[in-house]
Amino acid sequence: MNRNKYKDRRLFFYFLFGVSILILLLRLINIQIIDSSYKLSANNNVIKAVTLYPERGYIYDRNGTLLVSNQRAFDLMVIPRQVKKMDTLTFCRIIDIEKNYFDNQLNKATRYSRNRASIFIKEISKQTAAKIQEQLYQFSGFYLQERTMREYPEKSAAHLLGYVSQVPDYILKKNDYYKKNDNFGMTGVENSYEKDLRGTQGVKYVIRDVWNAPKGSFQNGKYDSIAFNGKDLELTIDNEIQKYAEQLMQNKKGSIVAIEPGTGEILALVSSPYYDPNLLIGRSRSPNFNRMYKDANKPLFDRSLLAEYPPGSTFKLLNALIGLQEDVIYSGTRFSCDMGWHFSPKLKIGCHAHNSPLNLTESIAQSCNAYYCNTFRRIIEKYNSAERGYDNWRNHILSFGLGNFLNNDLYTGRKGRVPSVDFYNRQYGKKRWKAPTVISLAIGQDALVVSPIQMANMIAAIANRGHYFTPHIVRKIDGKAITDSTFTVAKQTSIDEKHFKTIIYGMEKVFTGKYGTAKTAQVKNIEICGKTGTAENPHGEDHSIFIAFAPKDRPQIAIAVYIENGGWGSTWAAPIASLIIEKYLTGQVNNTEREHFILSGNLMDKENEK
Repeated sequence: MNRNKYKDRRLFFYFLFGVSILILLLRLINIQIIDSSYKLSANNNVIKAVTLYPERGYIYDRNGTLLVSNQRAFDLMVIPRQVKKMDTLTFCRIIDIEKNYFDNQLNKATRYSRNRASIFIKEISKQTAAKIQEQLYQFSGFYLQERTMREYPEKSAAHLLGYVSQVPDYILKKNDYYKKNDNFGMTGVENSYEKDLRGTQGVKYVIRDVWNAPKGSFQNGKYDSIAFNGKDLELTIDNEIQKYAEQLMQNKKGSIVAIEPGTGEILALVSSPYYDPNLLIGRSRSPNFNRMYKDANKPLFDRSLLAEYPPGSTFKLLNALIGLQEDVIYSGTRFSCDMGWHFSPKLKIGCHAHNSPLNLTESIAQSCNAYYCNTFRRIIEKYNSAERGYDNWRNHILSFGLGNFLNNDLYTGRKGRVPSVDFYNRQYGKKRWKAPTVISLAIGQDALVVSPIQMANMIAAIANRGHYFTPHIVRKIDGKAITDSTFTVAKQTSIDEKHFKTIIYGMEKVFTGKYGTAKTAQVKNIEICGKTGTAENPHGEDHSIFIAFAPKDRPQIAIAVYIENGGWGSTWAAPIASLIIEKYLTGQVNNTEREHFILSGNLMDKENEK
């Protein structure tokens, strides 16, 4: 009777025991068969997935000169969970770091993930890596990962080539290809052609012992994948011209853009001050970047693409072309100049002393302000309202690629500004402004701003007698010529071809005319057509500007030169342009006196004295 009394209790405990055994069995089945995470966790202690980084594509100039290559480097990686008690001071001595740096890096890696690998020290040279590898077995959780690092043998073209750095967080969030420690092209060609240059990563699974030493491939490489190297690029630039232009810009602020008119290929793209691109590789990149970022002269700022200036008197060429197209002037049209254009006692535009009156070609050669004020007024007042006349004028300007992005293959740029009717309506009120109100547009001032590459493209369109090819920096990818119609199909301006002859003749007289503004910059046996410009600068001395192309017939180079605080266009910009044109067309420079003057010129010291 007593046994039966506890029978129910025994059954309950038997049931509880059975259920517990069943739960354990199900749990074991889940761990052993269904859920592989535990197996992977165990494997992670002995099997290391090593990323195989592809070699980034090489970059060459149009003549085959190697501009960007790769060198072997190593990243010291850490998995915080696997780091055991260690001799930290010895570790720091081996890899030449401070204890504070060690603590900061380990904490940073731990915050990211205790189980995933992070870069502890990036881009260690192969010599340092060899020294570390010998003693790395003492420090569990650390290992070396091989990769490549950029190298710039020519030490030039830093802005257009760009630099490579660790992939930023905003890219990681939107692109699954990249992992935290991957490289990424940050600026220049490295950025705009990142997908072509980067290649495709591979992976290799390696067995490691308890000392973290590699013991061979996991399952004979069954799960490994190979890396595919990036594609090589052939750029449009001529490295000899690029380097020569950089030399001429030494100790000057500004930019030079040279284009082959018949193709839109960029021959040189210079921003000054410039720097050696090797400063932004390896462990020295961060301190060098911070130093240049704080530099008041802004060497990291790409003036050739991002700076926006008034075009000054170079803009008179477009007003002349529009005047001819709109049939409000012709080649024989003459305007008088009484030291400028006078509309009222309060509204006038000054001009330098020259003969008067002048016809169209003479006005280009001698850069008469009054001529273009009168021309601009006729263009606008041809229509029954200032707004309609201005819109028509503006559309002509936009057809030369000004006031908008050029849709080129460069990583950055600015639209510039060709003010709209709405812009002036907001500024002056609707129907409360006319041609005289915005008359300084006649000479490339007012609210008009352009970038140097837009100016180079504008002069290329004039050289081509009415069309241009979108400027671009890459010719071939892995030996194959680009076929993108963006770069191979010509864009037509709104000006008929017949009108360019008169303008180009006037541009030739800038060099060869008795009173030409650039007659001192002539080059023997080369017909150069150009236009000087001086843009007003409210913050200091005016900017020196020059645009040109050569030869006159079948032009091979179009160029725009901006020298900040350089004064007259004929002083600095014109001789720099003529030297580059001579160097490109003949391979040498004969006027060594002019060359010496430019090379020894130091406008930055002059500016700093102020």
